[in-house]
Amino acid sequence: MVLSLDNFTDELLGQLLEWSPTIIVTADTAEQLNAMGIKVDVVMDADNTDLQSDIKTIPANGKSFTEAALIYLTENNYPAVNVVTDEFSAAAYLPYISHINIVVYHDGLKIYPVHSGFSKWKPAGEAISIMSAVNNPEVSGLKKIGESQYITTHDGFFALQFDEPFLLIAESIL
Repeated sequence: MVLSLDNFTDELLGQLLEWSPTIIVTADTAEQLNAMGIKVDVVMDADNTDLQSDIKTIPANGKSFTEAALIYLTENNYPAVNVVTDEFSAAAYLPYISHINIVVYHDGLKIYPVHSGFSKWKPAGEAISIMSAVNNPEVSGLKKIGESQYITTHDGFFALQFDEPFLLIAESIL
């Protein structure tokens, strides 16, 4: 799902589109991708789909583009979605996290939900942010450097333990 290409590199876009996913866009983003020679599949709330052939349109029906697209994806049993956007509100994604794997690319960050016991290998000095409210998470391989901000202490795995059903975490992609 490409809602905006602001602050997103062509290289990263190419990596996401490498596997020929279904590309859902807004009308404005459809024009940008068309100019780049990228085929789109679904346009939300579009009056004009003459840019390319075989484009499906879906109405937002008064919902945000994010919510309309997530409804479409979950109703059509998509297992996962990558979202490229210049606006991020965790609340927009929370109702869908148990129905579809979501990764959001926003402002140089990769944001995704994790369950307690999550661990990942990262090099030393990498920043990790917890984007959800959490009471006293147990961390290993991380040093707290600010409110919900951590840095990896060494090359290797870091881990998170917490009581909530899931947390949203963010890591830098730049």
